[in-house]
Amino acid sequence: MKLSLYLETSVIGAYLDNDDPFRRDLTMRWWEHEMFTYRPFVSLLVERELERVPEPHRSSYLNLIRDVPRLEMPDEAAILADGYISRGIFHRKYIGDALHVALASIHKTDFLVTWNFGHLANVHRQARIRLFNTSSGFFAPMIVTPEFLVSSAP
Repeated sequence: MKLSLYLETSVIGAYLDNDDPFRRDLTMRWWEHEMFTYRPFVSLLVERELERVPEPHRSSYLNLIRDVPRLEMPDEAAILADGYISRGIFHRKYIGDALHVALASIHKTDFLVTWNFGHLANVHRQARIRLFNTSSGFFAPMIVTPEFLVSSAP
């Protein structure tokens, strides 16, 4: 069975990011050659965040995720995200990031894939998320960048 992954908005954004060629090229190669060796998912939250991006990128981003299955947004995700905020794991102004983690947790995706180092791919925050999730009976996904999912095979 393939491992599952939840694509956070920054991964889709990196696909067309000319400001960071390394991140763009790695994301493009991974997306086109390896992503579908996993079971990828996005959410309505990702879609809504991408809808706020100005054209010409908005249409391209939405087209990239057109065929990627969506995770549902159950009430438990909002409750879990509020738990992250009330414990100080996320500041309230980063509710979107808390919701991304909560969605990946509720749906038990193996990986939450992100380029957001400040709020998600951060070992200190991940440790707090893992501790909170496990003590509360929730699954704790691994939070990684696409780099960590690139195959080492030639």
